[in-house]
Amino acid sequence: MPFNIVLRSSWLIAALGLPLLTTSPAWAQDALEGASVVSANLPHDLSPWAMFMAADYVVKAVMIGLAFASVLTWIILVAKVLEIAGATRRMRRTLRLVSDARSLDEALQAAQKQRGTGTLLLRAAEGEVLLSQDALDNAGGDGLKDRVASRLARLQAAAGRRLSRGTGVLATIGSTAPFVGLFGTVWGIMNAFIGISQAQTTNLAVVAPGIAEALLATAIGLVAAIPAVVIYNVFSRSITGYRQLVADVTAGIERLVSRDLDYRVAPAGDQR
Repeated sequence: MPFNIVLRSSWLIAALGLPLLTTSPAWAQDALEGASVVSANLPHDLSPWAMFMAADYVVKAVMIGLAFASVLTWIILVAKVLEIAGATRRMRRTLRLVSDARSLDEALQAAQKQRGTGTLLLRAAEGEVLLSQDALDNAGGDGLKDRVASRLARLQAAAGRRLSRGTGVLATIGSTAPFVGLFGTVWGIMNAFIGISQAQTTNLAVVAPGIAEALLATAIGLVAAIPAVVIYNVFSRSITGYRQLVADVTAGIERLVSRDLDYRVAPAGDQR
């Protein structure tokens, strides 16, 4: 009797175990197929170029705009560095000439071969003196001083505005590029969530590409904004220094005009 029970139990175990043994390879095969599908869907290339090519059209447009802004920043950097350096060098040379001259005519003769805003200031003062020449004997020199100062002040302001052209673009890029990149990030994350809802899964293969593309837009925005802000601040200090040089030249020219007027009314024996 015990032998029959053992024999029947072994048959039962064999009967129940046989399907398990036969079906376990199918489960393993399904698991392998699922793993292969996931691995096939996972992005193998997450380089910046690959993420740009796989991005949505809106995200692509944001990235292209930010890249153009970054290139424009460096073009402005090269152009303004050359412009500010040349203008500052010419203004320093004119300042030395004006400081060493004893009269306006002497300063004009020394600056004949010079170019730039300093020469324009000298010629403007000369033109105002020539226009007021006939009235000096009767009206005195106070009116001439005021007219020269007014004319030089307008030229000084125009020189500062001329040298500041282009820096406003840097300020705009520096202030707006992070928000433009953030817009691309938000749009990319929205697309990632839409992909999750359509695929009915939170698999990394569905989520990772969209989020990576979105973060790339933010990175490009920062790459465009940070140099623009730094360059704008450097240019602001340089232009402030240039304006100070122009103010020094203007003051020197006004002193020359005032000195010429004093020698005009001085006795003949006291003149140079």
